[in-house]
Amino acid sequence: MTVRGVLWLLLFSGAAIGVSGYSVTTSKANVRAEENTDVDLTCSFSGDFGSNILLRWKFKDRKGSQVFVVHDGKPTAPYADRLNVYGGSNLRFSKVTRKDTGVYTCEITSADKTQVGETEVTLTVLVPPSVPFCKVPSSVTTGSTAILYCIDESASPRPTYKWYKNNVLLPDNPSNVAGFKNATYKLNSTSGELKFPAAAKTDTADYYCESVNDAGPAQKCRAMKMEVRDLNTGGIVAGVIVALLLVALLIFAVWFAKKKGYLPAKKESSSKMNQSYQAAPSGDGGDDVSTTLPFIPLADSLL
Repeated sequence: MTVRGVLWLLLFSGAAIGVSGYSVTTSKANVRAEENTDVDLTCSFSGDFGSNILLRWKFKDRKGSQVFVVHDGKPTAPYADRLNVYGGSNLRFSKVTRKDTGVYTCEITSADKTQVGETEVTLTVLVPPSVPFCKVPSSVTTGSTAILYCIDESASPRPTYKWYKNNVLLPDNPSNVAGFKNATYKLNSTSGELKFPAAAKTDTADYYCESVNDAGPAQKCRAMKMEVRDLNTGGIVAGVIVALLLVALLIFAVWFAKKKGYLPAKKESSSKMNQSYQAAPSGDGGDDVSTTLPFIPLADSLL
């Protein structure tokens, strides 16, 4: 086969498998900027789309919510006063805030709407750690589960968390560190959760957490004490005994008051009485006939 034949074969094969030159790219996929500074997000596209394109920018925040920043080539209402589109498809933010941290998607659609391409730009607005919110249980029963929490929602990028026990840093993987091989806790440095599946008395200590990222100095919450105690079985038994004594005392008091007549006596049933009724004289002047009807006593409950 000649060289020309090979070239024609390659061109035909490319057309058959649908090779296309449509592309959307960015010059900087990861952008980091301090809060209240201006930021550019770039987006470029190949000439295959033509000049009359449909431009849209979408934004997804750290919680997963997504909104349009630019639609039909124009900034949407929430961004109109601090966002400009330049160069046909690039974005320029004026004074970004921590809420602007997230993923931005540049979407280009051809005029005939047959071709669509997109690229992503991640914007991280740098915010130093703040004092984290910490939650430490004050009292835990031996053998029960204890969970300590640490949260810093404002820091950007997302912080990692460190826990300290009596001012000693707890390693993420205690089984790999000498002196902590017998520790049973589980530490998640991403979520800030410190968990004791079965708390022991040796876990009694002062605990505090530290929020860390590369935007500024670390911040920590105040130390709080967690005390692990055995179940107070003696106290439970004593409580049961006291309750039984109180019940017995109440029964004795009722019996004594009834015996001394301090309580009203139950009404006695009315004595049975017989009442006689005499029938009217018979019409033939015969002997009077007396009919005696028994008296039916009322029930005590009706007195």
